[in-house]
Amino acid sequence: MAVNPLELMKMKERLTTFNTQHPRVGAFLSDVSANAIREGSIVELKVTSPEGREYVTNIRVTSDDMKTLDILKNMKG
Repeated sequence: MAVNPLELMKMKERLTTFNTQHPRVGAFLSDVSANAIREGSIVELKVTSPEGREYVTNIRVTSDDMKTLDILKNMKG
């Protein structure tokens, strides 16, 4: 699978915009990845629609998940 440099530039711009609009998210993710995410941790995601409907799911972090997270961290630089 080839990586399109133009798409990467677009993604970088979008992430910059997201981080500007939601500055606490990056700090939260950095803190969590440094201090809480390890094998056996439970990660829960919850989304509440504008109408108030809640969607919730969770995962228990596995050793394979940790390998994937390490790859993502290394991609960031």
